[in-house]
Amino acid sequence: MKIYTKTGDKGTTALFGGTRVPKHHLRIESYGTVDELNSYIGLIRDQNINDILKKKLTKIQSDLFTLGAMLATPPEKETLKSGKERLNIPKINEESIQFLEDDIDLMNKDLPQMTHFVLPGGHQTVSFCHIARCVCRRSERLAVALNEEETISETVLKYLNRLSDYLFVLARKLTQDLQAEEIKWIPEKF
Repeated sequence: MKIYTKTGDKGTTALFGGTRVPKHHLRIESYGTVDELNSYIGLIRDQNINDILKKKLTKIQSDLFTLGAMLATPPEKETLKSGKERLNIPKINEESIQFLEDDIDLMNKDLPQMTHFVLPGGHQTVSFCHIARCVCRRSERLAVALNEEETISETVLKYLNRLSDYLFVLARKLTQDLQAEEIKWIPEKF
């Protein structure tokens, strides 16, 4: 597979199915931000964390590639004239969302109850989780905006929403595992 094609030299790119759009198109921003999120999750996975968590993060990265492919497919190109699906990969579905929810619950059961917002930080690995959470929220905002212009799968929106929750709880769990300090946000009184 050749890395450079020169087809994007004039500022356009192809969506799945061949439709060309400007590189600043909201659909490109949406799946490009999912790709950025995937890279940050790879950075978390590269940290000194346990192997079980690394496997879970690898699954999430795979799910994000799938989600990106779903976002890269405009609605009119989702099926062929024969009615067969054009994108021949598993889709993000309720099972994908349930995986996140189950792991959130598993991690959360051993964490102290939250009484305040927490300040991001405390350890480099925890900070990477918070950065990924913020990128995930941006990705979700872009997907919501895209959904207002062109319908996208509801499960994409739900998955991104749940994933940001997952990354927040993961940050708290890693704070505990790494014996870092979790600093509560307590607004200063003037």
